[in-house]
Amino acid sequence: MRRAAALLVIPLLAGAAAAGCSSSSSSSADTTNSSVTATGKFGANPKVTIPAKKADSALITKTLIQGSGAKMTTADTLEANFVLYDWSGTTHKLLGSTFTQGGPTLFSSQMLPGLEKAVMGHTLGSRVLAVIPPKDAFGAQGNPQIGIKGTDTLVWVIDLDKLYSNTAGVSGTQATNGGGALPTVIAAAAGAPSVTIPAANPPKALQIKPLITGAGPKVKSGQELLVQYTGVNWRTKKVFDSSWKRKQPYMTAIGVGQVLPGWDKGLIGQTVGSRVLLVIPPAQGYGKTGSATAGIKGTDTLVFVVDIMAAVG
Repeated sequence: MRRAAALLVIPLLAGAAAAGCSSSSSSSADTTNSSVTATGKFGANPKVTIPAKKADSALITKTLIQGSGAKMTTADTLEANFVLYDWSGTTHKLLGSTFTQGGPTLFSSQMLPGLEKAVMGHTLGSRVLAVIPPKDAFGAQGNPQIGIKGTDTLVWVIDLDKLYSNTAGVSGTQATNGGGALPTVIAAAAGAPSVTIPAANPPKALQIKPLITGAGPKVKSGQELLVQYTGVNWRTKKVFDSSWKRKQPYMTAIGVGQVLPGWDKGLIGQTVGSRVLLVIPPAQGYGKTGSATAGIKGTDTLVFVVDIMAAVG
């Protein structure tokens, strides 16, 4: 289920403007799409009713439950539970529900245009219904990977659970700065920590050093992580990548080969809320080919400071 969610929030269509909450986005309140309903309590799998008719072209959003928490903006990443239906012709099918399988997932501010319009401006604790026509979803190309045709309408019911600031890291005081044969990491009052590489040769084996130990649950293989990170090349002593600089946390599945092997090995078992120093030798980084676009040679050791913001699934 988590994989389907990840596909659906990819910004395949551009130009999504943030919209306020609580009302229909259709110019007409009396449309086929507006007749879609959902019932149930926040946090529980909803009962969704979709008419046995063809959907129209209206984008419909409805606030089913009004929450009283913080308001979501484009500066946030959302943790939410959802149920999703594919409405095709006069029939519909369930694509998945995190309420019953996999647990909540993460949504960045970059998502399908109709979905962005549905959730932006809503408060935590809210349940939102969104009926999204093709033009506000995957367009005429659809998404064959998850069985969505270019003429299909999507029906979402989303419970907004938590927000993570796109510019925040983990809280807590570093118990250690690393140092010695390892890089020295100095925490900043805000933003990315600074990383100083020692003059010595890099270690040959993977080094895993928690700098802040979070109080959250341990990261498990297959979970979806939300992290902030800085990557430094030991050889050049320069930052080659940083989510902090982009002001956009990184979302990825862990333990399934979607990231560098050093990340998969080094982050599983760490706790949410932790800051972890990883020193990754070439074999567990980009390997012999390196990464020309990032200026990384096949012999380069990489240093990452990773803040584990959340782990879901």
